[in-house]
Amino acid sequence: MDALTLLKSDHDTVRELFSQFKQAKEAGAAARMSALQRRIFSELEIHTGIEEEVFYPEAEAVGGKAKELVAEGVEEHHVVDVLMSEIRELSPAEDVWIAKMTVLIENVEHHADEEESELFPQLRKAFGDERLERMGTKLAAAKQRREAGPEPADQEIDLTRDELYAKAQELDIEGRSSMTKDELAEAIKQS
Repeated sequence: MDALTLLKSDHDTVRELFSQFKQAKEAGAAARMSALQRRIFSELEIHTGIEEEVFYPEAEAVGGKAKELVAEGVEEHHVVDVLMSEIRELSPAEDVWIAKMTVLIENVEHHADEEESELFPQLRKAFGDERLERMGTKLAAAKQRREAGPEPADQEIDLTRDELYAKAQELDIEGRSSMTKDELAEAIKQS
């Protein structure tokens, strides 16, 4: 699969998750929205990671408008990272959680549309089929590596405080009710 087809497929996967999130929001299904949020974040982290590791350096080398779009894309990734970090600190029961998810969705949709309509056509011309196939192979390998996930000790980082608290409760960790998110994660690692 060539690089642009792989990245477009990632965009489509996230768009489908966004659609499901919007349906869950309309239905008031908080648990479903929370589960979708975790899947969305995982997809976005993998996708932005492989873009920045493999795709953007080669795209930037094209220069001109492609270089500008890559710089803009990196900044859009940063905005999404900030929003994801803020969302992770909130509870799905909070109105601001839904508002931030909505802003995240709008930002990612804009980013994907811009890449597909402006950057991808330029790169298809500049790179040609053979180079795009090689890049696709590199992207697929990077994606597979990232999908394998973090080391077990790092898995607690992605959980909300409420999720960490529930895990601490299952493990019967003393003093959990007064612990911060970081303290809960550390206590869980220690147990």
